Amino acid sequence: MNLGISATEYLSLVRNSQISVEEFIAKTIDRIKMVEEKVHAYITINDQDALNKAKLIDKKIRTKEKTGKLSGIPISVKDNICTAGLKTTCASKMLENFIAPYDATVVSRLKQEDAIIIGKVNLDEFAMGSTTEFSYFGPSKNPWNNECVPGGSSGGSGVSVSALECMMSLGSDTGGSVRSPASFCSVVGLKPTYGLVSRYGLISYANSIEQIGPVARKVEDIALIMNVISGHDQHDDTTVKKDAIDYVEGLDIGIKGKKIGLVQQMTGDGVDKEVLSATNKAISKLQDLGAECVPVSLDSLEHSVAAYYTIASAEASSNLSRYDNLRYGFDLGTGGYEFKAYVSKVRSNFGSEVTRRLLLGAFVLSAGYYGKYYLKAQKVRAMMKSQIDEAFKKVDFLIGPTMPILPFKLGEKIDDPLTLYKLDINTITANLTGIPAISVPFEISSSGLPIGIQIFANSFEEKNLLQAAYALQQSVHLREVPL
Repeated sequence: MNLGISATEYLSLVRNSQISVEEFIAKTIDRIKMVEEKVHAYITINDQDALNKAKLIDKKIRTKEKTGKLSGIPISVKDNICTAGLKTTCASKMLENFIAPYDATVVSRLKQEDAIIIGKVNLDEFAMGSTTEFSYFGPSKNPWNNECVPGGSSGGSGVSVSALECMMSLGSDTGGSVRSPASFCSVVGLKPTYGLVSRYGLISYANSIEQIGPVARKVEDIALIMNVISGHDQHDDTTVKKDAIDYVEGLDIGIKGKKIGLVQQMTGDGVDKEVLSATNKAISKLQDLGAECVPVSLDSLEHSVAAYYTIASAEASSNLSRYDNLRYGFDLGTGGYEFKAYVSKVRSNFGSEVTRRLLLGAFVLSAGYYGKYYLKAQKVRAMMKSQIDEAFKKVDFLIGPTMPILPFKLGEKIDDPLTLYKLDINTITANLTGIPAISVPFEISSSGLPIGIQIFANSFEEKNLLQAAYALQQSVHLREVPL
């Protein structure tokens, strides 16, 4: 049985009773047990419940009952998205035994369409990081080379899909956290428009820029899951009321006559030569398909990393102030502590990256520095949005490499936060401006490591974006993960 088939193929086989959901889920669980020691994608495996749900779906099919749009598809969920009855740890000691009393809206919508939650996957603690090395439970490893990082913070999502441990995954993207692992693990990752997908049940890091997004092996699978998870939610006032869109219909329409802007600032100094070469090849492919490619300059990107980390850290310092270990947390007796001393002791258990960002966030919001840093960062954000709006008056899409470099060795940059922060230069634009962006696998480097290409569209233009991504996907044929 081929675990690497697309969701569309799988649904056809299941609904025609050519394979059983129970058999596929059992094979998936066997796969997880076989490769987890090498890649460490999962924090919690939901094996028995997954098998029970698979049997119920098989029964529905046998008795000709109606089944959902995602009948029996095994989906992993990033462990900062709430799941009733399953632990939601945020890869932190602070929440290592926390079980949410409710499902996030996206999880509810998946279950309503008969998807099977196969487990919860690893991440950088509280989604703060770009390598998945900052996890209380240990790092995830790249399936293409177990000595390399898989990207982050949704590293477990990228790894689980790439390593055939599930068919799709849900991650969260605050500064590229879905697209980074998608690029490093040779899978597809979408960061939707802010407000298109509900964040209800996502444990907050930076509310104004984070967005739940899907990871899959094929663009058509991303379209399929977006039909389920997108749309207004009464529990999340930041979601926009818009007519439902079928992202699957017309996916193969092509990009003939479309104009694509190559962002000059994403292909400058610091970009690996193989990444740059792959980007140029991708542009040639798109031109062969009938698109016109032109250079576009977004000079505000020069200040984007500083603005992003100022805003994200400020929001994080506010959001994580709730973790005082009194309402939920780990076992630490309160005896002998004054309140502030107790909270200080508790928060010393945050990991190094979370601590760094909390301190930075508290600093930029403090008296005397709020205007100097935080307000200035918001002005940069507004300037970026203005430049993006102007760019989309001239082009249909923007393009660039997802990550400026190839996946690097575990531990290589963990003690160099500034270098890690700079790696977000190509992805944070979509978060600060709210627009959608997708990473598409494009090439395998000479060292056997994946390279992803990123395409941006204007707000709520996901259908056009997926059509462009699908056209690019169809122009390349990559080998399977060697794991």
